Amino acid sequence: MFKTPMFSIRNTLFLRLIFTFLLILTPLLILGIYLYQWSIHTASEDISKTAASQTAFYLTDLENEIERIKLLQFGLLEDEDLNKLTLLWNRMGVIEKTDKINSLRNRLYLIQNSSKYIKEVSVYIQPIKRTISSVDGVSPLDQTLYDTVLAVYGSRNTRINEWKNGLYLSAAKPSANRKGQPLFVVEIELDQQKLTEALAQFNTYPGSGALLVTANGGIRLASGSVASFLDEASAYVRQRKGGDEYGEARAFGGQSYYTIYAGSDKLDTAIYRFIPSQVIRKPLDKFYRWAWLFAAAALVIVAIYAMSTYKFIHKPLLRLVKSFRRVENGDLEQVILHTSKDEFGYLYNRFNQMVANLRSLIDQAYRQKLMAQRSELKQLQSQINPHFLFNSLFILSTMARTGDMERVEQFTIQLGEYFRFVTRSASDEISLAQEIHHARTYTDIQLLRFSRRIRARFEELPEALAETKVPRLIVQPIIENAFEHSLERKEENGKIVVRFESGDGECRIVVEDNGSELSEEKLLELARTLANRDDTAETTGMVNIHRRLAITFGERGGVRVARSGLGGLQVTLYFPWEGQANVPVADCG
Repeated sequence: MFKTPMFSIRNTLFLRLIFTFLLILTPLLILGIYLYQWSIHTASEDISKTAASQTAFYLTDLENEIERIKLLQFGLLEDEDLNKLTLLWNRMGVIEKTDKINSLRNRLYLIQNSSKYIKEVSVYIQPIKRTISSVDGVSPLDQTLYDTVLAVYGSRNTRINEWKNGLYLSAAKPSANRKGQPLFVVEIELDQQKLTEALAQFNTYPGSGALLVTANGGIRLASGSVASFLDEASAYVRQRKGGDEYGEARAFGGQSYYTIYAGSDKLDTAIYRFIPSQVIRKPLDKFYRWAWLFAAAALVIVAIYAMSTYKFIHKPLLRLVKSFRRVENGDLEQVILHTSKDEFGYLYNRFNQMVANLRSLIDQAYRQKLMAQRSELKQLQSQINPHFLFNSLFILSTMARTGDMERVEQFTIQLGEYFRFVTRSASDEISLAQEIHHARTYTDIQLLRFSRRIRARFEELPEALAETKVPRLIVQPIIENAFEHSLERKEENGKIVVRFESGDGECRIVVEDNGSELSEEKLLELARTLANRDDTAETTGMVNIHRRLAITFGERGGVRVARSGLGGLQVTLYFPWEGQANVPVADCG
């Protein structure tokens, strides 16, 4: 390819551009990608490690606090006043009972105030049927509630329990009978509000949030931005179920977040932190100076590449395109003068040779094609349907026998106009008004045969369309087709409608009938025939009209067929029209 006499390999434009492009861009691309990936990874790793450490430290501190609360709870199991109230209730007097209860309430109140995470401390005492609370004081024991408490807590459960939409710690004092119920149960309710407030300490970044969930997900405490997408975050937590400390960035509430996980087996709880992705990129501010330098370098690169592309590609291509456009406009004397020996030099030589070949063949090939097209336009014009002529003469003979001389005169005038229009060859194109007048004349002649069975209606031709130039004999053959193939066998109420439409730069002549013999198979076959672009195909009838319109107007002219609203065939002749007003669709009902 590169060893032709036109150019050598050292003059190859393709290799020159590829080498220049790779030489300039490859180092910058590699360096930019490396710096970006390294900075994102470093920032993400640093922030994730810091966040994970903070979360783990908080959970450790929370574990120690819960353990301290449990020690206070277990210490309460051995409280002297509580045990005396349980075992010696019936032997005590009223004053002693009151004293012991007040002492116990003070102990409960002190335990409640010993930690910000305690909301309420309660003791369920089965033997004396009493419930003593640090908040509500003394109340009768609800046996149903007590049985539920035992079912939830068991005899001696030291883990955090989820119950009544809250978090609880419980401890039970066993009775002497191992199979019997415990003497009393100490219940400590944790303050979810305080836990939620504690989560706020993790919202150190703008838009960040934290979520504390229990093992089965029954309790969800959200802080910061997590509250706005709590359901999405909960679904993510259930799907993840622990795993690595750092999660990949994903979308929550329409924004991207990195997730940090820390869990506690002792508490059966886990904390998830959600840090916006833009926070990870914040440390990249120090790289902005480098980014500006890279931007300046990129502009220089773009300028160099643009100049190279303009000189080696755009300018030669533009010269070639302009030359092709001049040839398209008919300038067959166009020659490109050049001295280059690269690919464009080869193209220029081929272009000059092509133009020379066109000049030598244009008279022979192009003119012959125009003559063939003109001959095709004349073909339908020279055809006279023998069947139509026979029927016309038969009608004329019938009128003469009956002595209807007035109609004989009218009919002969119409017949004369018809054959004069068909046989004359003064012009290939006529006004649309003349074409419609001829179609009306033909229709009036046919209605003399079918006046009792067929009615025809022509909508008024809009004045804006009257002087539009169209090929001769494009409407009358369509009407003739309707008479012969759709309505000739119809015994009554036959109808033909001709109407006019325009819009979107297009004029449409619609001919439709109410014939009943058009099947879907025939309609599809007719549509396929019109769509056939084979120049050697038969060009008579409707196909002839379709090809003549296409020859005259190009792809914007032709014939379309469809099922008519009247029930028969609808034929639409369309061609470009640049009128200003739109012709409304006529009522064909």
